[in-house]
Amino acid sequence: MRYTPLPAELFATNRQRLSALLPPGSLAILHANDVLPTNADGSMGFVQNSDLYYLSGVDQEETILVLFPHAPDPKMREMLFVRETNEYIALWEGEKLTKDAATARSGITRVHWLQEFETLFRQIMCQAQQVFLNSNEHARASITVETRENRFTHRCQREYPLHEYRRLAPLMHGLRCIKQTAEVTAIKEAIRITEAGFRRILKFVKPGVQEFEIEAEFAHEFIRQRARGFAYTPIIASGASACVLHYITNHGQCKPGDLLLLDVAANYANYNADLTRTIPVSGHYSARQCQVYSAVLRIFREACQMLRPGIFIRDYQEEIGRLMTSELIGLGLLDRDAVEKQDPDRPLYKKYFPHGTSHLLGIDVHDVGHTWQPIQAGMVFTVEPGIYIREEGIGIRLENNLLIGEYQNTDLMATIPIEAEEIEDLMA
Repeated sequence: MRYTPLPAELFATNRQRLSALLPPGSLAILHANDVLPTNADGSMGFVQNSDLYYLSGVDQEETILVLFPHAPDPKMREMLFVRETNEYIALWEGEKLTKDAATARSGITRVHWLQEFETLFRQIMCQAQQVFLNSNEHARASITVETRENRFTHRCQREYPLHEYRRLAPLMHGLRCIKQTAEVTAIKEAIRITEAGFRRILKFVKPGVQEFEIEAEFAHEFIRQRARGFAYTPIIASGASACVLHYITNHGQCKPGDLLLLDVAANYANYNADLTRTIPVSGHYSARQCQVYSAVLRIFREACQMLRPGIFIRDYQEEIGRLMTSELIGLGLLDRDAVEKQDPDRPLYKKYFPHGTSHLLGIDVHDVGHTWQPIQAGMVFTVEPGIYIREEGIGIRLENNLLIGEYQNTDLMATIPIEAEEIEDLMA
């Protein structure tokens, strides 16, 4: 792997926090994600199951984690199962974890080869009273394939129909939304690498450059800085393409006078940054672009102050909507009389700002958490207001990552240029 493994103490602490939430007699079992096929004999790049990684630090396929905190036999309270390597695998696929390496990575002393799982699985199932199984319960997930965890759940229910099965996801959501110190450190490293990429392209962008060339500059900088890669498919959107929220074709050419919206960030040790900046292709914002940019920046500043412990996201978003409405009236995009008569369930500002302002960030870019509960200290959120004026070909979004503090927030991207004048100076 490119990145330096995170300390095993982080994953041991995460397991202890989960174990404290499990009732006596409870068993929790988590599986790695599948390696998904492409065509012929090809396969996609492997992405580890986020919950398994959070609890073990293991970034390898065909891995199983078993937690049985109250098992009568102490040897069964934490067990990790990894794929046994051999000469054939070493020749064709390369290095795999040994038992000692898996222990060093996870802090789990009882590491078994995967083929030992079947025997031990029956023993622990006969002792367990409740079985916690995992599934993807992200509110925005759209799952069209059966996952490894889904298959295992069906197997358990078929072979052990009289057991009591419970959902692990709500417990994991509550744990993962509060970041430990080592997690924040990993996010900061992803941000540092992201900043290096952004500063690099400020010197590269000019009229005539292709969007995919800019993507390549980011990729070069991220990989040379030991990032795992992009945190998500990058958005490099010039001109009117900036008004397409998930524009990822990145095949246009930057033209004089255009704005360039960059929603690009790095992943480090499976933790993500999430950055958006909007810069002028020619090095200077026009008067109208400055006007819209300033409106977005004002909302960004207000949002960073509003996102505090005890606030509910829905209330926060409603207040952002009121601020956005005021700015859009000032820009001549909304009529005050029409706003007063609008349907509250279909506010007019959404024509120019159709997405949310903030989401949780961590192992997943849109990280898990109980978003219907109040914000808590220790959470990491994005703040990303935007204004998209399709009729003018102007799309501007600004985004930083915020660590929520008990007394004050910390802008983890405070060193990344965001003021229009600073960006112009750096591009000069």
